[in-house]
Amino acid sequence: MKKNHLEYSNSIFVLLIVCVVSLSSCNDNNSKGKASSQVADHPTDFASDDEFLDYIQKTHLNYMWEGAEKTSGLAPERIHMDGIYPQNDAEVITTGGSGFGIAGLIVGIERGLIPRSKGVARFHQIVDYLAKADRFHGVWPHWMYGPTGKVKPFSTKDNGGDLVETAFLTQGLLCAREYFKNGNAEEKWLAQKIDTLWREIEWDWYLNGQDVLYWHWSPEYQWEMNFPLEGYNECLITYILAASSPTHPIPASAYHNGWARGGDIKSDAVAYGYPLILKHNGAEEYGGPLFWAHYSYIGLNPKGLSDRYADYWDVNYNQTMINYTYCVQNPKGFKGYGESCWGLTASYSIDGYSAHMPMKNDKGVIAPTAALSSFPYTPEESMRALRYFYNELGDRIWGKYGFYDAFSIHHNWYPKRYLAIDQLTIAPMIENYRTGLLWELFMQAPEIQEGLKKLGFISNPL
Repeated sequence: MKKNHLEYSNSIFVLLIVCVVSLSSCNDNNSKGKASSQVADHPTDFASDDEFLDYIQKTHLNYMWEGAEKTSGLAPERIHMDGIYPQNDAEVITTGGSGFGIAGLIVGIERGLIPRSKGVARFHQIVDYLAKADRFHGVWPHWMYGPTGKVKPFSTKDNGGDLVETAFLTQGLLCAREYFKNGNAEEKWLAQKIDTLWREIEWDWYLNGQDVLYWHWSPEYQWEMNFPLEGYNECLITYILAASSPTHPIPASAYHNGWARGGDIKSDAVAYGYPLILKHNGAEEYGGPLFWAHYSYIGLNPKGLSDRYADYWDVNYNQTMINYTYCVQNPKGFKGYGESCWGLTASYSIDGYSAHMPMKNDKGVIAPTAALSSFPYTPEESMRALRYFYNELGDRIWGKYGFYDAFSIHHNWYPKRYLAIDQLTIAPMIENYRTGLLWELFMQAPEIQEGLKKLGFISNPL
């Protein structure tokens, strides 16, 4: 029997945080009140906003470039600049975060921040590694041991394929395929290898014989994780890709009956004057954490994207403005919140890791990625936050790979730690604001256009 709406949502949040809490909550007290002692490049004399954004993108995508795990070329799950690593975690890579990082590498190549030949070589390294790594009906696990490509269980029963993390990875790979497919011989070969990986993903297996996609499958535990993907949350891209697959597609009915809950996904809720439009799992009054407006939209362009349930630009804009307005009004009275300091999303927290969101789960913790990855939706509000984070808090929250994951002025808490899933959405989403590069690449893929039509989407970005 399926969980009810709130139970299902809470289960997803538990899944997202259970391992991270156990791995990362230790020694957080060491971060309280400490300014960064690391010497980090922190120029302040930018000639223009464009030059400033260039620098911000370059620094953050460097987590995937210079900071990559050496064998795979992929993104480490976390990097702690305070020297406190969870046990046996230093070589763990994340598939979903790597998908965002792949998008960032494309930005780096396009902007001349990464030499094209070296970028292509890195992509070959990544793709060759992924072809040999553990897969479960073509689907990668959430975490892998970098040196071996073997699955690292995310939790006891989550030791197999993770369809959602695979979707985030595939979104980035398809952007890369489109970017390189008309290039030189090395680049065309790379695009062909990516295409092979894409075709080998068995999206339809993860239907579990039903009319809804399931998040996990394990050869040991089968379907015991029992998380059907029902909206609305960060998982929309999973259905788009599954419907678009040229080899293992799912029927449109799985989207409408599973993800959209037979039409029950629609919401009448309004917060701070902004309609929520779609029911946010377990966060039906003020919206969920802001990563829901980022992860599926690294490549999927919400501009002009609509179906029978929503206009997706409005969905994302409204969620961001609700989050922003909530922080400005600050009903819980946390020190530091305001027009220049806002953004609640899943991140490190004062008690481990938490999916921060307005009202329901607000701990006084701000994550820079929330505002910065929202640049396409709220450029003025995001730029104001960027200037404040950089100019006023830079001595406490800025390091080698850009802004640290999260902080709390209220709790005097400034940990020097990075998480890939937060760090690596910043450069791609800023690029989508500036040029729409990744949106253009992903949306031009012919399979994606066919998949969107199959599901009843209208896409008119102009």
